Amino acid sequence: MSRYSIVLFLHVCGDVGIFVGLGAQLLSLMALRRAKSVEQVRTILKLIAMSDPIAGISALLTIIVGLYLALTVWGLLTGWIAVALGSLIVLLPPLLRIIIEPRMRHIVTMVEQAPEGPLPAALDLRIHDPALGTALQTATAVVLGIVFLMTNKPSLAGSILAMIIALILGLASGLPLWRAARLNRA
Repeated sequence: MSRYSIVLFLHVCGDVGIFVGLGAQLLSLMALRRAKSVEQVRTILKLIAMSDPIAGISALLTIIVGLYLALTVWGLLTGWIAVALGSLIVLLPPLLRIIIEPRMRHIVTMVEQAPEGPLPAALDLRIHDPALGTALQTATAVVLGIVFLMTNKPSLAGSILAMIIALILGLASGLPLWRAARLNRA
């Protein structure tokens, strides 16, 4: 067994962990949208809190090991690596830090202050925020696009096209959420 195969295994394990975390987040968001009581929301938020470290540690492992592979095997100027790193730096932070995390913190704060019982309308509105679901689905699509780059190693142009497609698919996957929110307001 070579060092490369062990490092590649760790890189793939990190990717799997990211998808476990994202999957738990997506599943939890679906469950939150079906919750009818504050107690149910509190229980679901515990699952989200447990999945955050899995995704975070896995992302850190993936980035560290990926950089090692890029520096020792491929080179940072390889087209697909440059696009993957660019996507990590340019696309994911705004989705996570500007859209997802503040909205989730607001939901957690509202739940902490809510009395036991039926879900307050303001909390239900926050849970059904289409920007939250769209951002989470788009982040998942971007990570999937990066995995596509890692496994197929397309040219620079192909890599850019693949990430544009991943971004468009992620954003388009949120359209039903926006339609539902508009219908609920009508």
